[in-house]
Amino acid sequence: MTKPQHADHEHAEQLIAAVNDALTATAYRDPSPIPAVGPTPPVPQPGRPPMSQKATDASALMLCGSAVALSVGGATSLVLYTLGQVDPVTLAIGAAGAVALVLAVGALIRTATSGLQGVHTETHHHYSGPVSQEHHTVSTQTRGFFAKTINK
Repeated sequence: MTKPQHADHEHAEQLIAAVNDALTATAYRDPSPIPAVGPTPPVPQPGRPPMSQKATDASALMLCGSAVALSVGGATSLVLYTLGQVDPVTLAIGAAGAVALVLAVGALIRTATSGLQGVHTETHHHYSGPVSQEHHTVSTQTRGFFAKTINK
């Protein structure tokens, strides 16, 4: 066997120091309690900003209204393009046509729904023997561009 050299001792000491360094603690956990409110300002999160339910509903309604306005404007532009004239009377008739169509469809839907509310159906049941009858009335309201039904 050969005797260990001075360089081998240095290498062994470096290796031992590296192992001891790896085994020492590299993190410290602070046991003090975290404050409920701190001086750090809130960080803005990605996406839509936080808002109330009413503001969220209004925002969704505006987005839907803009989509409807875009489709009406597109239809009007298509009609005006196909007419090919720049006469002010023709422009007014072409622009009012799409609006009149939307108003007519809205009136038709409103009339149909109010007509269905007045329909009353009467049901007769005939039983023999003891009968227990319970009667419940449910009041329903439907509101909004996207229907929201409220049962009471």
